[in-house]
Amino acid sequence: MVHIDRLNCDECGTCVSVCPANALTLGESLAVDEQKCTSCCRCVDVCPFGALSLLREDLE
Repeated sequence: MVHIDRLNCDECGTCVSVCPANALTLGESLAVDEQKCTSCCRCVDVCPFGALSLLREDLE
């Protein structure tokens, strides 16, 4: 799942525009729909502020 670093996020919307699953929305703040996110990392790769990262909670 994608983690948003709120201190670095400028809410520019770049990540929203590249998400193939439409899992990111930008309303009052950036939000990730965990049910839609496929962990493809496209949003992480394009974020100009380094505000997104992929959390691998299922790894042991």
